[in-house]
Amino acid sequence: MPRTARTPRSVRMAGAVAIALASALALTACGSDGGGSASPAKVVQQKSDSPYEGTVLGKHFEKPDLQLTDTAGQPYDLRRQTNGKTTLLFFGYTSCPDVCPTTMGDIGVAMKKLSPEEREKVNVVFVSTDPQRDTPQVLRTWLDSMGSDFIGLTGDLEKVKAAAKSLGILIEDPVVNGDGTVTSTHGAQVLAFLPSDDKAHLLYLSGTEVKTYEHDLPLLAKGVAA
Repeated sequence: MPRTARTPRSVRMAGAVAIALASALALTACGSDGGGSASPAKVVQQKSDSPYEGTVLGKHFEKPDLQLTDTAGQPYDLRRQTNGKTTLLFFGYTSCPDVCPTTMGDIGVAMKKLSPEEREKVNVVFVSTDPQRDTPQVLRTWLDSMGSDFIGLTGDLEKVKAAAKSLGILIEDPVVNGDGTVTSTHGAQVLAFLPSDDKAHLLYLSGTEVKTYEHDLPLLAKGVAA
C-alpha cells in the first residue's frame, strides 16, 4: 500500500531556527499545527565557546524508558542497552518520502567519516512511528542502505508516542487517506544524548546539513560537553 508523509513546513521551521537563536524553541511536529506537544525543549543561543554546531538544549531530557523490538526480532531496552554511550535518536517511518530518508541518510554519510573506533562509540537509533508496516525485516532492509550498524526499533505505538512525548516530540496515529495512502505525522528532530549522564544535550532540526553532523559527530563520540 502506498504511503506518504506530510511535508515539513519550511516557513515554520525557518521561524523556529530564528527563535532558537534568540531564546527558546518548542519542538515542532513535522506537518502538524504544533498543538498537543508536551514539555517544550528550551534551547539557548549558540554559545561562543560551544564546540558544537547543533542547537544546545537548555533542558537536558532523560533518555526514554522504552522497550521495543529490534531488527533481529529481539527485545531491546533503549535506556539499558545504550547506557553510557553517545546516542542519536530519531522517530520516523520507512515509507516517509522526504524527511526520514534524508535525515538518516545524512547521518549515515557523516558516520562514514568517523574512524572505526569513533563509530563504536555512537549509537544511531531509529524508532518507527508506523509499527504495523515497519516490521523488523522492513526496518533492517531500509536502514542498511544508510548504516548497517544503525539500530531500528518497532513495537507498541502507544509506548513510542509516550516516549516521544517525554522529549517534547509529537507523534500522531497513522491515518489512512481517502486514496488509500497512509500518513504518519511525526516530529522531525534528532536528539543527541551524551554518555556522561545519558541525557539529551543537543538538538538537530529537520534540514540540518551533512557538514553539521560531520563536524559534531567526532565530538559526540568523545563525549565532549555541550
